[in-house]
Order: sequence, then C-alpha cells, then structure tokens
Amino acid sequence: MKNTTFFLHGYESSGKGTKGQFFNHNFPFIHCPDFQGTLQNRLDLLQSLCKGQCPLTFVGSSYGGLMATCYSLNQPARIRQLILLAPALNFENFKPPEQPLTIPTLLIIGKNDTITPADRVVPLAEATFSDLNIHLVDDDHMLHKTFSQLDWQSLL
Repeated sequence: MKNTTFFLHGYESSGKGTKGQFFNHNFPFIHCPDFQGTLQNRLDLLQSLCKGQCPLTFVGSSYGGLMATCYSLNQPARIRQLILLAPALNFENFKPPEQPLTIPTLLIIGKNDTITPADRVVPLAEATFSDLNIHLVDDDHMLHKTFSQLDWQSLL
C-alpha cells in the first residue's frame, strides 16, 4: 500500500502557514490539514483523516510534533516514520511510554529554541523513541534558517 504523508502544524499555525505552503508547492502529495482546539480535538480529527491510510509518515512541527507522537503511541504499527520539528513534548504533561517506540524518528530542534528547549525535549524524545536521530541545529523554534535547507526529497 502507498505511504500517506501528513504535515501537522503548530498550535497557532495552520496547514496554510509557511511550512504548509512550502510542502504544497514542493511536495503536493503531502496532506496539510488545519487543526484547532484541544489536543484531543486535534487527535480526533487526525484519526478520522488517517482512517484507511497506512503506512503513515508524519512531519510534525511544534504542537504538531506532539500530535504525531501521541498518535504514534496509540497506533505505532501504522506509522512508517516521524519527522519532528521542534516538537512540543514539553507540553500537555506528555509522558514517555514504558516501552520506547521503534518507529524511525528524526528530531530537528534549535539550540536557541525557548518554546521547546532542547534540554527539556530531547530527554523526552530519547525516552519515547528507540530509533531516534537527533539534529541539534543553530536555529530558533521556527527553524527559520534550517527548515528550507533540509533535504526533504530524501527525508520523505
């Protein structure tokens, strides 16, 4: 079955924000839905959007990274890979699972991120994922310098 890819935006963003526009322009096969409301509201919508889709790839930015992680905790067998951009694992009282997930996961986080600081997020990610590749970059929370420079063609 064909892989389905979703971009999950941050809390105050949308699927039409800067990153969503980048994906729409360069990778039109990536779904960039809009989410709002509580984490549970967003996860419920994501669940319905993913119905019948497998395997899944999530590119999650900030709160979208938290969403991707929470979805993966409940449905790990459906996930092909995760690309987490400054994921908000330090929000919503997130707790790592007892057994780390074996999903291939790329974590990109900025050294100058004050919203999802690497010193708080990286330990949570390390406890959550056993197949984790961490890129600590010289950037801010939005990954302004890094995002468009990533080799998205090979990452996806």
